[in-house]
Amino acid sequence: MNTTAWQGFQIGKWTNEIDVRNFIQKNYTLYEGDDTFLEGVTDRTQKVWDKCHELILEEMKKGILDVETNIVSGIDNFAPGYIDQENEVIVGLQTDAPLKRIVNLYGGMKMAKSALEQYGYELNPQLEKDFHAYRKTHNEGVFDAYPKRTKVARHVGLLTGLPDAYGRGRVIGDYRRVALYGVDFLIGEKEKEQDMFDGPMTDERIRLREEISMQIQALKEMKSMAMKYG
Repeated sequence: MNTTAWQGFQIGKWTNEIDVRNFIQKNYTLYEGDDTFLEGVTDRTQKVWDKCHELILEEMKKGILDVETNIVSGIDNFAPGYIDQENEVIVGLQTDAPLKRIVNLYGGMKMAKSALEQYGYELNPQLEKDFHAYRKTHNEGVFDAYPKRTKVARHVGLLTGLPDAYGRGRVIGDYRRVALYGVDFLIGEKEKEQDMFDGPMTDERIRLREEISMQIQALKEMKSMAMKYG
């Protein structure tokens, strides 16, 4: 890769392959000074924070400001959201409005509906119906995997801390890669990686190819979401 964005950085493995760790090791500078380099809050930041503070106080009074009950969580499922668009330097919210909560049904339908009901909200019945028809939640997958003895032990309270009521199964992305390499390059590298998993279609190879396809799709959705913010 040859990019002007990398000018001034020390080259290394990271310039020939995706390696964020190597980039950090080659380019960090140890700072042993005091806090005199710190600057005060800018006017723009203060204006954004003032609006945040008002919203936080309002949320504390109500318990929750708002929840989107018609759209399930996803990278590119919401329109752009701003706190104070004129003064924001870093943009992007979880939904299309500040402190508007998101509904994550992938962890478990019962858990999500219970959380909504606590604050007087109801999940869109059509969304619930469609989700049941086309997706399996984390909880459903876990219960499908439990043998009978585990279900019985869970029911009578012999086992606690099982992964069926915690909304687990999240994927944590290394978003530093996006800043260093760009989404298009990462997609290209993932496509090359997928091509490497050729040969007999074993269970493991099929699973890996499917997972890489999902990673490529997520990167494309991230690009689409970012383009909405300009």
